Amino acid sequence: MATVYLVGAGPGDPGLLTLRAKEIIETCDVMIYDYLANKDFLNWCRPDCEILYVGKKGGDHTLPQDKINELIIEKAREGKDICRLKGGDPYVFGRGGEEAEELVEVGVDFEVVPGITAGVAAPAYAGIPVTHRDHTTSVCFITGHEDPTKEKSGHNWSVYGQSSSTLVFYMGVKNLPMIAENLMNNGRAADTPVALVRWGTRCNQQSMLSTLENVAKDAEEQGFAAPSIIIVGGVCGLRDKLSWFERKPMLGKGVVVTRAREQASGLVNILRGHGACVYEFPTISVEHLDDYAEVETAILQLARYDWLVFTSVNGVKFFWEQLREIGLDSRILAGLEVAAIGPATADALRERGINPDFVPEKYVAEHVVEGLLARGIQGKSVLIPRARVAREVLPEELKKAGCEVRVLPVYETRLAGSDVDEVRAALDAGKIEYVTFTSSSTVQNFFELMPAEEFRKYEGVKIVSIGPVTTRTIHEYGFTVDVKPEEYTIPGLVDELVKDN
Repeated sequence: MATVYLVGAGPGDPGLLTLRAKEIIETCDVMIYDYLANKDFLNWCRPDCEILYVGKKGGDHTLPQDKINELIIEKAREGKDICRLKGGDPYVFGRGGEEAEELVEVGVDFEVVPGITAGVAAPAYAGIPVTHRDHTTSVCFITGHEDPTKEKSGHNWSVYGQSSSTLVFYMGVKNLPMIAENLMNNGRAADTPVALVRWGTRCNQQSMLSTLENVAKDAEEQGFAAPSIIIVGGVCGLRDKLSWFERKPMLGKGVVVTRAREQASGLVNILRGHGACVYEFPTISVEHLDDYAEVETAILQLARYDWLVFTSVNGVKFFWEQLREIGLDSRILAGLEVAAIGPATADALRERGINPDFVPEKYVAEHVVEGLLARGIQGKSVLIPRARVAREVLPEELKKAGCEVRVLPVYETRLAGSDVDEVRAALDAGKIEYVTFTSSSTVQNFFELMPAEEFRKYEGVKIVSIGPVTTRTIHEYGFTVDVKPEEYTIPGLVDELVKDN
């Protein structure tokens, strides 16, 4: 029988989604989501999941609430499990209670998965604890979405005005003058600290501090608009002291990541950890080969080789997949010396029980060959599991050194079918400061998806290259590199980006 899951997506930072929510997103048949739910979560949906947007922006409803209710019920009656993903918490100004009542009326099973509400998270990311023993022992969540022309407010303003509680208003920016005036008219001091947090917990978060007397004017001057949380009370005075998120070195900086989606998570997570707004634009798709007969034969003949050289994490991953397919494991590498080009590749080997015999200090082919020669590889038989199409410098240099080299394709890369429109729109809006390239293939495929002549008009965007080989490819397209690390690794690349800010 179908189940509808009313899932809180949290305030926006994907790290604040609950484990239960992620489990439901990954397994649901239908995803029905709102404007304020982070669209990154949709990447976790199954390929065959039906994804439906029903949110609203600036009062423009894609579907009114009654039609949303009908849609949920319709999909449930088709026998499909539904994730109804809502920003924040479904039961805190999320109309989840109304949707649950409708489901009860028609006899559809449902579950509620709470989410972190913006009224707690946004202040926390702005350095404001909503309770503090030196300031207040209570907090009140209030809707600020009332028509200021109404004859009588539905709120008990006298209680709000005379209370010492922290007041947190949702959806109240348009009514900020009315809110401030009612609080002052009912006893709150004009100099009471007030904070606004816009897009709380996201890379584009902004906050401001004012007083009840001046907040409406200050918010208008600073351009604060929805979605913003309004916090009223003495705890707001702690913002400057306890602020942490808005001090991140890359807060609000737009960075395009062109790596394959399978490899991008490390770079994406590090950048987000520094506050960057990451635009995932995978230009490469990593795919299985159609036929692995050649790989299986090579694995069964590993005893013929002296060295096994892995040039990427993907090479390790796909090689080990085939080991498992034919019922073997790491023990078959006994007697072989193993090289890993780069620390990430070395870590991938260690995870599989292999401590590499050689990891070069630098990751360009010439330096790798020099290090291998120092380890006595000259004249030895070498197997290199890698992508079907890759640079031939390393195999050729090893052959020049007298090695017998066999390149073994274990996967292939293809041009990814990324939608360029989101990145193009962000570039047009001036939201992107950096485009990162981590291989020659990412460069070539990026300019396949966005022609060089088109990209050339974005003069202020900086190009980031992970190393000299990638840099040479960038130069071939007529561009210069603005940021390049001394250490040709993802952490090294990010360190240089941080230094650039």
